[in-house]
Amino acid sequence: MARTVLDRSDAVRALAGVFRKRGFESASLSVIQREAGLGRGSLYHFFPDGKTDMARAVLEQVGEWFEEQIFTPLRTAHDVPQAIEAMSREVADYFTSRESVCLFAAMTLGQEQDTFAEAVRAYFTDWVDALAQALRTGGLPAQEAADRALDAVAAIQGGLILARAYGDNATFLGIVARTEQHLLKASEPGHNAK
Repeated sequence: MARTVLDRSDAVRALAGVFRKRGFESASLSVIQREAGLGRGSLYHFFPDGKTDMARAVLEQVGEWFEEQIFTPLRTAHDVPQAIEAMSREVADYFTSRESVCLFAAMTLGQEQDTFAEAVRAYFTDWVDALAQALRTGGLPAQEAADRALDAVAAIQGGLILARAYGDNATFLGIVARTEQHLLKASEPGHNAK
């Protein structure tokens, strides 16, 4: 039975759960209706261009959350260790409460990957750039900051894959914690780049 949806953001949240569980390719309209609990009329009212429009809306909402909670705080950090700790905490909470799935990474799979390529690239670039900015603010040389930021985001994303494979959030949380420690150590005064 379709549930009552008050606004588009409610529908987007419901759709996010379906795309996390099924991915884009496996989320047919009938699956979306059933698992999101949304009627066809509501779906086409909020998303007149269909499933691709739904996925774009979900990615946009996720991107806005990351911009507000992760990217902007990193870019504007004055206390770099505090910003790194906050990023780690927010990322760990976010992904463990959402089935350890990165929707942006999930959208790179399947035949529709080109449809979302720009949004996916922007999300990862923004994260790496924001973290590199924080590390530069903390005193790291530009190239080392960029390398460490790229490695950190890659470790977190890889941790999500391993957590799903092992069916164990502890794996992901351990990787986030170790990544945080590597970043904090690199941001300590007197750190010597190797």
